[in-house]
Amino acid sequence: MTDRTNFVPSCLRVSDLLEQHFDTAFAAPDGIAKLRELILTLAMQGKLVEQDVNDPPASELLREIEKERASHEGTKTRRKEKLPPIKPEEVPYELPQGWKWVRLGDIVLSITGGGTPSKNNPSFWGGDIPWASVKDLNVETYLDSTIDSITEKAIGSSSTNLIPKGSIIVCTRMGLGKIAINRVAVAINQDLKALTVSSHVDQMFFFKKYKNYKITGSGMTVHGIRQEELLNFLFPLPPLPEQHRIVARIDQLMARCDALEKLRKEREEKRLAVHAAAIKQLLDAPNGSAWEFIEQHFGALYTVKENVAELRKAILQLAVMGRLVEQDPNDPPASELLKEIEKERASHEGTKARRGKGGKELPEIKPEEVPYALPKGWEWVRLGDVSTKIHYGYTASADHRIQDVRLLRITDIQDNKVDWDTVPGCNAKKEDVGQYLLADKDILIARTGGTVGKSYLVQDINVDAVFASYLIRVVPSRCIDVRFIKYFAEGPLYWRQLYAACSGTGQPNVNGTSLSQLLFALPPLPEQHRIVARIDQLMALCDTLDQQIDAATGKQSELLNAVMAQV
Repeated sequence: MTDRTNFVPSCLRVSDLLEQHFDTAFAAPDGIAKLRELILTLAMQGKLVEQDVNDPPASELLREIEKERASHEGTKTRRKEKLPPIKPEEVPYELPQGWKWVRLGDIVLSITGGGTPSKNNPSFWGGDIPWASVKDLNVETYLDSTIDSITEKAIGSSSTNLIPKGSIIVCTRMGLGKIAINRVAVAINQDLKALTVSSHVDQMFFFKKYKNYKITGSGMTVHGIRQEELLNFLFPLPPLPEQHRIVARIDQLMARCDALEKLRKEREEKRLAVHAAAIKQLLDAPNGSAWEFIEQHFGALYTVKENVAELRKAILQLAVMGRLVEQDPNDPPASELLKEIEKERASHEGTKARRGKGGKELPEIKPEEVPYALPKGWEWVRLGDVSTKIHYGYTASADHRIQDVRLLRITDIQDNKVDWDTVPGCNAKKEDVGQYLLADKDILIARTGGTVGKSYLVQDINVDAVFASYLIRVVPSRCIDVRFIKYFAEGPLYWRQLYAACSGTGQPNVNGTSLSQLLFALPPLPEQHRIVARIDQLMALCDTLDQQIDAATGKQSELLNAVMAQV
């Protein structure tokens, strides 16, 4: 049994605080990652395990390393560069008694580079020798295989080198900070270096310290570090027995972190699954029992934003299914509303024909297109049926020096808002662009790229502005509650149809014709108003839930940071 009287109890307080960290880290959103970082930091500061006064000090260890280094004299990979002395201002923190600051080069006996055999010579590739590049170092610790392989002939015909198993391989260009221990002999490319570390340094201690480095590198296109920079890194060297104890303690604590991560993942997956089942029942069963379940379990279900996002989708889906508010038999049916819209359309087009973008008649709705049955008084129509105009925007160059006529672009629309003070102008006169001038209740939809389908409802506009050509304007009928259309353009039914209508190989695109043909569930106008009011109420609840989650996670992070600061 070890004589405990020989140990210095400087880490006892730290151990107690770490126990607090595990509970606190479990609750904080990034707590476990921070805890892992803290464990490594404490280990390298000599605060993770107790020191033993009987351990030979690191100064004696360095003398043994020098003897070992001498045995490498004359070898191909023997390093000959002289390392600069460590200046007091370089030292980041004070080490425990028996430890010593050294440079990485003081404990690395040799360093070997690599290269890439010619891709034009097929006899170099597909052989029996694993050939490692940066992509192969996406491993936790050990490198057991590589994606590519080369032949013996390639070794002798290029600058690559065969690295014996048990070496430490690090990235010095792309993938800075990546490290692995190869358990098979491998050749390496020019982005990697193979280090041979002294046998008087615990290889896993070296490995874990290297993972603790914050390596940034330099360079215009690809960041990297030169060999001399790497070897000049400071390294806190403990006595060898303490290195072993530190590695064992790190492994023990990291295993606890792994268990916490697994537990949290299982808990979150269960919460998401329960909520998904409740939402599915809410959409499938009209009896409202699922909504009662959700209301009863708000506290448990809505601690993650993923569930709030799904609730928002469900609210919008229920709205267009006619199941968000009760129907009133006294409401005039949507068929009557359509007659009013046709009268309005006739005043715009001089015809009562059903028309879409560009004056083309809209196709009739086939029974197989209808996704679900609607309540009595509702009608399936197309978006073009409830719009007086759908057309593309104005082509012009943005100019921030011009303010007379603004040019609204997709990038100016953020979170359903526009800061008109930052919207540039364009070289156009108001009288020349009248057909493109924006008005309140216009709906704009992005027609291309990563934002395709994104919509914006124009409200309270107080400037003259046109909309850019990568936007499509939908001018809704005045007989429709425009906010009901806007909520439709945020819901699952809209997005399913829009993605199906998208075309283009390079990037998704939607055109005015496709938009005008989207299926739209039209309720009576009074019910539209009730639905919009209910959506507003429920979305405000979702906003509150998001804020509560942010506040809770913020407090958890603050608590974790406060506890960590005590170490």
